[in-house]
Order: sequence, then C-alpha cells, then structure tokens
Amino acid sequence: MPITDWPEKERPREKLLALGAPALSDAELLAIFLRTGIRGKTAVDLARDILKHFGGLRKLLGANRNEFCAFSGLGVAKFTQLQAVLELACRHLDEQLKQGNVLTDPTMTLQYLTIRLREYQYEVFACLFLDNRHRILGFEELFRGTINGASVHPREVVRHALEYNAAAVIFSHNHPSGIAEASEADRNITQQLQAALKLIDIRVLDHIIIGDGESVAFAERGWL
Repeated sequence: MPITDWPEKERPREKLLALGAPALSDAELLAIFLRTGIRGKTAVDLARDILKHFGGLRKLLGANRNEFCAFSGLGVAKFTQLQAVLELACRHLDEQLKQGNVLTDPTMTLQYLTIRLREYQYEVFACLFLDNRHRILGFEELFRGTINGASVHPREVVRHALEYNAAAVIFSHNHPSGIAEASEADRNITQQLQAALKLIDIRVLDHIIIGDGESVAFAERGWL
C-alpha cells in the first residue's frame, strides 16, 4: 500500500508537521529524506531495509561513498545530499556555540566535538580557539595520523593560536578504537602543549578525548 493511502496521522511528513521531528522513528525520518521508495517498497519500507543493512542510523551516516551507493535505492545524489545535511547540522551547532561561552554549555561542546571527530578511522587532533570570554573563534583539525596515533607539533599549535589571537584553547582528539581512556602519550603531549602556550599567555582549558559513546575530559580528571 502506498504511503498516500495510509491514515494521515501515520504518514511521516504529516506526522512530523503535527508532532515534531522527535516523534518520528529513525526509519520515518530517513523515509522523508529518501522521498520515494522503489518498486514494491514504500519509502518507509526502503528506509527500514537500509537501516537493517547498515546496522543502524549512525553507521549509515558514517558510511563512505562506495558503501552507501552500493545499496539498491541509494546513489551518488543521495550521498551528496546526506553529506550536505550532516555539514549543515555541524555548522548549526557551530553557530550556536559561537554565540555563547563554551564552558557554560559543556554538553553542546562535547556534542560538537563528537560529531566532528568520532567517525574518523584514524586519529585526528583538533583545537577550539577561544577569546578571553571563552567564545569560539574557530575550530581546526590540526594533525592527522594513523589508527595508532597522530604526531602533534607544539610549534604548529602555537602558530595557529597566535593567528586566531586566542586567549584560551580546548584540545580534542578521537580514539578510533572507541576506547576514550587517555594514554601516557596523550597526557605527555598535553603537558608539552600547555607549557608552550603558557609562554605566550594562552590557557589550556581542557583536552577532550572522543571515543565510541564515551569521552574523557582532562579538566574533570584534574590533569590540567
């Protein structure tokens, strides 16, 4: 039965307009994104098949182009649309963060860093540059490495901080293994960076490690 023959309150678009997006299931939200189904399947049926195939929404959103386009009913056009939607979500969160003090909304800051870093299959070291009121001046992915680690150079961190005229910074990097616990190397490089930035009167407010559904904040552990 086509979706147009469903009761109005059960159609994804009408349900969203009436109850809001949070009321919809993952499959219903994905069906709205897909717009149409394929022969013999409604958009909702197709969405359910896609989610089952990829193992959930998160894995679908993190799929690369080849993985995404290999599924029947998807393709390059849908892949580019999805990437645009994901980037819009990141930029929306970025604008929200820039309007306030990151330390007054640590949850939003963590969400932003998680969205930016969690899905990488290799280690990425990034930095939030802040002004003297702890408002975001910019976000930079400074170093990329293998799954075993990234080479972080204090001189480059200092250079970028000076370019932003930052008063403070928050470091973050991901652990592709999914385990967020800090290594001895993580703690050592943080101390080196903290010492280098202290010479130019820039404070290190935190270093947040992003894992799979978990995170570690150096400030909470008392390591800064």
